[in-house]
Amino acid sequence: MDELLLNAEEGMEKAFDFMKHEFSSVRTGKASPSLVDGIDVDAYGSVMKLKQLALISTPEPRLIVIQPFDATTMKPIEKAINESKIGISPVVDGKIIRLPIPELSEERRKDLVKTIKTMAEETRVRIRAARRHAMDTAKKMQKDGDLTEDDLKSGETQIQKLTDKYVADVDSQVVSKEADIMKI
Repeated sequence: MDELLLNAEEGMEKAFDFMKHEFSSVRTGKASPSLVDGIDVDAYGSVMKLKQLALISTPEPRLIVIQPFDATTMKPIEKAINESKIGISPVVDGKIIRLPIPELSEERRKDLVKTIKTMAEETRVRIRAARRHAMDTAKKMQKDGDLTEDDLKSGETQIQKLTDKYVADVDSQVVSKEADIMKI
């Protein structure tokens, strides 16, 4: 039963961590390296992440500065940023690329809130799928004689507590991110 609980918690933790990573890529109106560090760039004959090709910094609250390690990657980086979904036009300035972060409109902020709520609901679905898998496995173990009825009830209670904890964590992340997005 302990192994079953660990597997369920691991599945829920992965779903939660993935959501947090996805949230970091949602633009809140202030500069953050996480907005661009995962962009795929076609350089040196292969696809690489931007953070592998350049130093990414935020010298000002509304500016991201990208300094390529190799000047020959400047054009591929610029092209990748233009093709990405972040909606910010790069400004090439000598050996660096500047990304000025525009102020978000009220309508855009509301769209971003809808996006994070959708991401959160997908995460809740993944968490509930991990719960369902754990519950089904526990019932099968009880049917096969590996668990007593009391162990099954205790295990189901623990699995539900885990699920409730992760769903509450998701909800608190949504509230925090929504406040961050709506803050002017």
